[in-house]
Amino acid sequence: MKHVLKLTFVVVVTLLLASCGSNRWMERSPRVGGLSGKAYTEKVIELSPNWECVTGKVALALDMGAKGTTKVNATLRMKRGEVIQFSVAPLLGIEVVRMEISPQGILVLDRLNKRYVQASFEQVNNWARTDLSFHVLQSLFFNELFLPDRTQLTADDASLFRISVEGDNALLEAKSSKVLTYSFRTSADSGLLQESRIGVKGTGYTLNWKYDDFQRLDARPFPQHMGLTIGGVKPEVALDMKLSRLSVDNGWESHTNIPSRYKKIEVEELVKMLLK
Repeated sequence: MKHVLKLTFVVVVTLLLASCGSNRWMERSPRVGGLSGKAYTEKVIELSPNWECVTGKVALALDMGAKGTTKVNATLRMKRGEVIQFSVAPLLGIEVVRMEISPQGILVLDRLNKRYVQASFEQVNNWARTDLSFHVLQSLFFNELFLPDRTQLTADDASLFRISVEGDNALLEAKSSKVLTYSFRTSADSGLLQESRIGVKGTGYTLNWKYDDFQRLDARPFPQHMGLTIGGVKPEVALDMKLSRLSVDNGWESHTNIPSRYKKIEVEELVKMLLK
């Protein structure tokens, strides 16, 4: 149970690197695959999934170097603009941990010990000294380009990116904030998004979110494998996610009610318990 909670918490902390603002960045750009830079970027945006929901199974493997690897299977449910849920149910299908991310904040339920952690994004941002956005996290899971000040991109946002060619790939960069940089590696041939990268200026800290094993989901390509790494920390943290049994089903409850008998604990208290 401790390993499951630790993995859940690290997933939350890992995602806290995504943040901040972006502005219009119009520059001359090269041609990619016979298209102008702007037309190519429009193509990448238009390839983004347009589903309202995605559900499936996910095999999670957290690698913390010398500390070893923790593995757990979970159910992933996402509803655009509303929620991202992870449900861990290893014991005869009985849920033991649920993590729910919504525009209002983050909720982690520990059903075995009848306790929970709940924090608004304002609280999380103050604690982690960042500017976490639900819409950025949603875009990372949905394999989409993103701008932190947009809830969802349209073709009109193509001019907000600078484009360069690197071999068989096209690199799209959004104008950085005072603290963070944003770049996206795509396949110049297909236009599929293969990696999103967020960096902290003046440091070695990075969040790299990679996508591969693209297969058809409701007539659109979607990655069956996602891997994210946090650079600049020792040991380097890596989280591997292998997806399966994906669907665009929306017949499920979007939000979780907290049982009245559950005890609320603070984030700091959870951290102390996991580090023991």
